Amino acid sequence: MATSYDYTPLFRSSVGFDRIFNLLETAQRGRPTSDWPPYDIFKTGDDAYRITLAVAGFSLDDLSLTFQSNLLTVSGNKGDAQPEGYLHRGIAGRPFEHRFELADHVRVTGASMANGLLSIDLVREIPEAMKPRKIEIQAEASDPSAEQLAQIEGQKVA
Repeated sequence: MATSYDYTPLFRSSVGFDRIFNLLETAQRGRPTSDWPPYDIFKTGDDAYRITLAVAGFSLDDLSLTFQSNLLTVSGNKGDAQPEGYLHRGIAGRPFEHRFELADHVRVTGASMANGLLSIDLVREIPEAMKPRKIEIQAEASDPSAEQLAQIEGQKVA
């Protein structure tokens, strides 16, 4: 039994978090894709990451890697192998597609393949305009005319 959450009340008290709520709704839905081939995601530095997929049996020509608007897609499709001569076929070679939703300002810096492992390097680069900056607080000079207006003049007693 799947539980559905309504994020509408959160929209009223937040500004600019629409994309996060959309990601939560997407993650809440069941993913139809399988987890084959297996993969690892690990952090290699403060703002650097690596995704490693086990793609034994696939050549570079069988693999495709695309990145578009925060979505990294890795797919593999082997040509049809000749089934003759096999007594047992246990090495999976079926087509696959993995989609990784990347955060803002994360870009792919490179990909390499060695020993049946496809490694994809990612880095998060925050633009200077979006980095935190200190804002100086200015002290206002007191306005003497404002003090004069604040005084109450009383009537002179004759």
